Amino acid sequence: MNGMKFPANCMAWGFPGELSENPGSKNCFFLQIVLPIFAYKSFSMNFPGNLRYTRDHEWISLDGNIATIGITDFAQRELGDIVYVEIETIGKSLMAGAVFGTVEAVKTVSDLFLPVSGTINEMNKTLANSPELVNTDPYGKGWMIKMTVDNPADVNSLLDAAAYEGIAG
Repeated sequence: MNGMKFPANCMAWGFPGELSENPGSKNCFFLQIVLPIFAYKSFSMNFPGNLRYTRDHEWISLDGNIATIGITDFAQRELGDIVYVEIETIGKSLMAGAVFGTVEAVKTVSDLFLPVSGTINEMNKTLANSPELVNTDPYGKGWMIKMTVDNPADVNSLLDAAAYEGIAG
């Protein structure tokens, strides 16, 4: 496999994670410890059940008629390292589907689409100096805007976590 020789039976050298004097144990350690961690971090995505989602990969959380919006774990992984978030729509009233800003990654720029109609109240100012929060905590400290929603019932028409997972993976 790509020039590396992997032991046929790592368990023959001990329990998972146990290093032995056997020269092959470095490969065994890789297979038993490093690879599963990489696979978990690379492939497991988070879709919180208390949020709603769009097909354009934004999420929304509603508290009364105030919504918090950001991009999903799937979106940030697809974009790669986020280097800049631009929101120039503060104070504006926009329709659902309108572009409310852009997110810039190392190799691309992507528009951000409003999940529901309403007025943009606030941008996450922390993102100006720490845009990487979108990558490290997309549903927490990496939120992008807060807005007043015109019709809170519109949020119910968006995708729930299970439906969004079916789209994103």
